[in-house]
Amino acid sequence: MSVTALLAVSGVRKAFQKPDGGEHLVLDGVDLRLDEGQIVGLLGRSGSGKSTLLRLIAGLSQPSAGRLAYLGKPIEGPPAGVAMVFQSFAIFPWLTVYQNVALGLEAQRLPHAEIRKRSLAAIDMIGLDGFESAYPRELSGGMRQRIGFARALVVHPNILLMDEPFSALDVLTAETLRTDFLDLWCEGRMPIKGVILVTHNIEEAVLMCDRILVFGSNPGRILNEIEVKLPQPRDRLDPSFRELVERIYVEMTARPVAGAAGGRAERFPGTGIGTVLTHVSSNLLSGLLERVAAPPFNGVADLPKIASDLQMEIDELFPVAETLQMMRFAEVEGGDIRLMDIGLAFAHATLDERKRMFLRQLLNYIPLAAHIRRVLDERASHKAPKSRFSDELEDFMSEEAAAQTLRAIVSWGRYAEAFAYDNENAVFSLENPS
Repeated sequence: MSVTALLAVSGVRKAFQKPDGGEHLVLDGVDLRLDEGQIVGLLGRSGSGKSTLLRLIAGLSQPSAGRLAYLGKPIEGPPAGVAMVFQSFAIFPWLTVYQNVALGLEAQRLPHAEIRKRSLAAIDMIGLDGFESAYPRELSGGMRQRIGFARALVVHPNILLMDEPFSALDVLTAETLRTDFLDLWCEGRMPIKGVILVTHNIEEAVLMCDRILVFGSNPGRILNEIEVKLPQPRDRLDPSFRELVERIYVEMTARPVAGAAGGRAERFPGTGIGTVLTHVSSNLLSGLLERVAAPPFNGVADLPKIASDLQMEIDELFPVAETLQMMRFAEVEGGDIRLMDIGLAFAHATLDERKRMFLRQLLNYIPLAAHIRRVLDERASHKAPKSRFSDELEDFMSEEAAAQTLRAIVSWGRYAEAFAYDNENAVFSLENPS
């Protein structure tokens, strides 16, 4: 390990100002160290601040508190030795492969001969030799993302930041590009000394990283650091690999302790309607219940196994499983999902029976839904504008979170026939429900 870290992040906090003068805290108390020869993974759900942290490291934003240092010097703007590969291809469609790759070197005003030499070398290294004069529209998604890698590598950065670089690709293309990248890294053929990878794919993190930092949300903070000691190349079917994947699932589904740092505390004391909800369709909820209830799971499923069977990543699977837990259809703990009696009954019920069960669980266990229904019941018109509830929520959460929460409530309320919602006029009512 080098005496001076490639990157040192200490006590970083990032908050954004809200229109009402308050602040939306995105990151809090983040510490991170990257040493030469390491790939460090930032693993967590969307909204946990991983990409925000990457932008801070890249010097594209400044922290509200704390310190970031590159080779011992404070990061006060984009450091010359740090490059980034984005989730989207982020290439110029009117430029050829060569022109896209050479762009960064031209900005540095290097000699033409040096630009050509380094650009062609990067194109060859990343597997695009022969496509120098092709335009992005002529290439597949995987080849377009290779342009992004070549453009980042051609400037010979010490640190490569990767923001979910494989997530926009199909499964097979992502696997090929991931493998090629690891081969180049392990062979020492890339001009980089360290990598930070943002991902929400647990297997990808275990496959690629030397250390994995597991992020929690609201605000984003590091819950745990996991060292991966498996030698490269790694085998997904190796028992040690599967054990590590299972351990991370357990970490990410552990129940927060009341009052503990990072624990989920009620934000709306006395009324219980301040929990931020994720919009998960009733079809996804029903589908997961049906799959877990069926053989070979028969009501209890290992989350890594069911994620693999359904080809779902944590950003897709966790919100569904957590919503089922919130409604008491299931329990999620220790990396497993276990259906409760009503969850099993739901999976085998008719459509009408399902609606009645969903209505009961929604009004009993989702306080905001019960609050909306109560307001509608008490009003003579049995109507209330959406603003009546969004304004209330925005006192305790961001405008975006309030909108997301109400989208979820509208969807679930319609399915359960708890209340109706007129999207054109933004009005809740009891016109249709029984």
